Amino acid sequence: MSHPILIDAQAKMQKAVAHTLQEFATIHTGKATPSMVEGVMVDAYGTHMRLKECAAITTPDARLIQVQPWDITLVKAVEKAIQTANLGFNPIVDGKLLRIPLPEMSRERRQEFVKTAHRLAEEGRVHVRNIRRDGMETVKKAKLPEDEAKRVDKEIQIATDKSIKDINDNLAKKEAELMTA
Repeated sequence: MSHPILIDAQAKMQKAVAHTLQEFATIHTGKATPSMVEGVMVDAYGTHMRLKECAAITTPDARLIQVQPWDITLVKAVEKAIQTANLGFNPIVDGKLLRIPLPEMSRERRQEFVKTAHRLAEEGRVHVRNIRRDGMETVKKAKLPEDEAKRVDKEIQIATDKSIKDINDNLAKKEAELMTA
């Protein structure tokens, strides 16, 4: 039977891995995906909103992102937000929608993205290790019987190793994707 401390640590580690993978998805590989722009903050209705909350984002082909604001009056605000987000995109207003052609990526730009992916992966690994440390401290404070405490510590370490391996595997995939796209 799994201990509640172990279950809590595993759940937190899964969330940390999922967050890291979500961060990886925002790194563009030369192939258009809606996640590349959906987090852009737009000034709309006197407040800041994520682009995905005020527009439909589609990818009609691998080199183009299409953004269609729900409200036509937001077209200029969306264009400005994408330009100021400093993503390296230059949106083109086409009536009621914006087309964002993806530029060809140079070798240097690809290497910058690989460095960003490595930084995000390291942040994810650090977060997982912090969860391990917190879990092991909780085990010590819980004053469990010695054999049970050792078992829970061992299980937490196994979960940590698995989470870090997941991050590293996905980093390797993302790096390959970035360098070959």
